[in-house]
Amino acid sequence: MVSPGSDVNETHAHGSISATVELFQLLTYAPTFVLGLLFNAMALSFLFFKVKKLTESTVYMVALIFLDTLLLFTLPFKIVSYHLQNKWSLGSAFCSFLESLYFVNMYGSILISLCICVDRYLAIRHPFVALRLRSTKKAALVCALICLGTSAGTASTFQLHGQDHNFSSCFHNFSKSTWENKGLFSALETAFLCSMATMIFCTIQTLRCLRKLRHAACSQINRAEKIVVTNLMTFLVCFTPYHVAFLLYFLVKNNVLHSSLQPALRAVLQGTLCWANLNCCLDGICYYFVLKESLEDSLQKPSSTSSTPMGVRWLQNSPGGRRVK
Repeated sequence: MVSPGSDVNETHAHGSISATVELFQLLTYAPTFVLGLLFNAMALSFLFFKVKKLTESTVYMVALIFLDTLLLFTLPFKIVSYHLQNKWSLGSAFCSFLESLYFVNMYGSILISLCICVDRYLAIRHPFVALRLRSTKKAALVCALICLGTSAGTASTFQLHGQDHNFSSCFHNFSKSTWENKGLFSALETAFLCSMATMIFCTIQTLRCLRKLRHAACSQINRAEKIVVTNLMTFLVCFTPYHVAFLLYFLVKNNVLHSSLQPALRAVLQGTLCWANLNCCLDGICYYFVLKESLEDSLQKPSSTSSTPMGVRWLQNSPGGRRVK
């Protein structure tokens, strides 16, 4: 599974990276890489050394941070590739490996984010059903299936540049056949749109339920509402612009929209792809402060579950509400 960022059989002018896009990428990726690694590492340290009990949410968070971190390691190479334009010298095999790591983990992160949102919805909106459906083993199995499923898309990444095994560009200048692959396009857009629709529905239902429970544990409910809304907004702000640009550029490449729009849409596509990768950094920042706040609250006062509704009780064992050492 992979999502293209530009095409190959264009003129050299169209195939090169504009100076504006290159500068935007540098300004975006430099802080994303540094802060992403920092906050993802700190979030993992909380999960491994402060959290007493492994929960379903913990499993999903570890998987998400792992995928985000793998993607972060490809960003320096993407910066180098855009700077070198059509003079990639690190080999076609290494390029295909980086493209696979980049695109596969991006869509893996989307699906894990969806799992986190659905897991919250089930636990809060349908707590008795959640008792039967949720377990750490099932969460680990779901994460494994997502990683295996998205990794199966690695085969597609080795065909992004067509039959040319000695291409001189990486992360851009993909083949004409890649852009004519309607099955690939449909799969990627469907995955995003279904994830977005499901997350919006689950978030709205979760917020409605939390507001009904506000009287039971006000501080925990307020924190949970912030987490739920922040996660959805991060997802929408990061990934929606890219998938809209991806759709428009695909239509141009297949002669549905006028070809005169291609240069502008190509720059927009490359820019929004950089913007989408901010998600790797924002996920780490969000979960780090969520876990840090949970630790501070647990040190200030002990929690009580004797009169706590089951939906709220879930908050005490989830990101933003779990008990920590």
